[in-house]
Amino acid sequence: MLGPSPSFADLGLRPVVIHALRKMGVESPFPIQAATITDAIAGRDVLGRAPTGSGKTLAFGLPLLHRLSGSASRPQHPRGLILVPTRELALQIDSALEEPALASGLRISSLVGGVPLKRQIDRLGRGVDVVVATPGRLEDLVSAGHLSLAQITTTVVDEADRMADLGFLPQVTALLKRIPAGGQTMLFSATLDGDVDELIRGHLDNPVLHSAEPPVVEAADHHFFRVTQQDKTSVAAAIAAREGKTIMFLRTKHAVDRFTESLLAVGVSAAALHGDKTQANRTRTLAQFADGSVPVLVATDVAARGIDVDHVSLVVHVDPPEDAKDYTHRAGRTARAGRGGTVVTLVTESQVERFLAVAGQSRIGIDVVDVGPTSPLLRATTGARQPPGPPPPTNERPTAGTRSAARSGSARSKSGVKSPTHRSRRTGRR
Repeated sequence: MLGPSPSFADLGLRPVVIHALRKMGVESPFPIQAATITDAIAGRDVLGRAPTGSGKTLAFGLPLLHRLSGSASRPQHPRGLILVPTRELALQIDSALEEPALASGLRISSLVGGVPLKRQIDRLGRGVDVVVATPGRLEDLVSAGHLSLAQITTTVVDEADRMADLGFLPQVTALLKRIPAGGQTMLFSATLDGDVDELIRGHLDNPVLHSAEPPVVEAADHHFFRVTQQDKTSVAAAIAAREGKTIMFLRTKHAVDRFTESLLAVGVSAAALHGDKTQANRTRTLAQFADGSVPVLVATDVAARGIDVDHVSLVVHVDPPEDAKDYTHRAGRTARAGRGGTVVTLVTESQVERFLAVAGQSRIGIDVVDVGPTSPLLRATTGARQPPGPPPPTNERPTAGTRSAARSGSARSKSGVKSPTHRSRRTGRR
């Protein structure tokens, strides 16, 4: 019989940090944290195979803070480095570690693009113990002499497989070579093959491997709905009108903007997130989605990684993903931290065969079912409902915040289309 799970105190963390975690609502460690923290505190190089949503930020962040506490860093000479692929992930990690860092007497700061460079330079000049950085911005600051890596003693590479997907590994490798030998390195990734394996062999010294199982994708309910091209937008709008936090993925920035406008036109509160948005806009959008004031986030794959928003109960692939890796990362926005969730993929007839292959690679069994905007199955599965429609006209002069919604409100989405007859085709779990 398995014994009780260890507490944070059992893992060796200091009482002040445990108290800070309780203030955050974190009472006991997740499996990846329980497995990793003791080895990391001891200074071992750590290799973590862990999907997003498994609690890996605290798994590497708490030991890093533990090892650095007790002394201060010189200006422009941080001692801890966390490398991440996206701005959103950097800001998320910065936020997640803020309370434990404060309790440890340490200063943490994110270094990302889209934020004024002078502000980051000034912050480094006042002294920072841990930086959470994207490779491009870190390289810029190092090359310009505003930041030195000469005092780094603990380095974390997070989302290493996403680094590889985005072509960042040459930058990451070059930066790691500038860090003094003999320090601790921790690498976390959902997959450990290909270029990631080369990075591991080149920069980790006899690492201990810890895995978080099962993958997040297996914790969600998965549904595959075939729709006509004519009904696709109406079906997606009906799903978006549900209660609860929903993330809807589309392939292109233009498609995201266009679909978001169509949702606003039928009275669904939604916001767009993609790479052309300013950092201030992206930060504001994520904050509104996190607090529930905007319950629908419409995004490209920029949001498929590193966005840790609690209580996302539904992910919708309005445009099906290109491959199994994209499916997994999108789906990982729900069913996080032990909670349930639902993943829905909308496909037209011409997309069915290709997506069946993706589903097989993702090792999920799916029923292929035809639905329309008013199908009972769609309502039962997703909570879909008739969008409320645009607000009624008033005699009041519209404010700046309502003009765009009023303009887009003239284009109503089609709804009320009868559901086609249900048909299903089963693919087995592989």
